[in-house]
Amino acid sequence: MIIVPVKEGENIERALKKFKRKSERTGIVKELRRRQQFDKPSVLKRLQKEHAAYVRELRRLEAE
Repeated sequence: MIIVPVKEGENIERALKKFKRKSERTGIVKELRRRQQFDKPSVLKRLQKEHAAYVRELRRLEAE
């Protein structure tokens, strides 16, 4: 559970900003979105391979 202490007289927008930042760091929203849909292990493996090839190509282009 994310707890954001709010000081006396602190602006509510500032507290919301702190909450959003903390929730983003923990990755809760990202995890919820990932769990909304089931992806087959073979699809995940293929996506990982595609991403690895993409990163490899980027690094190769940077080295040139």
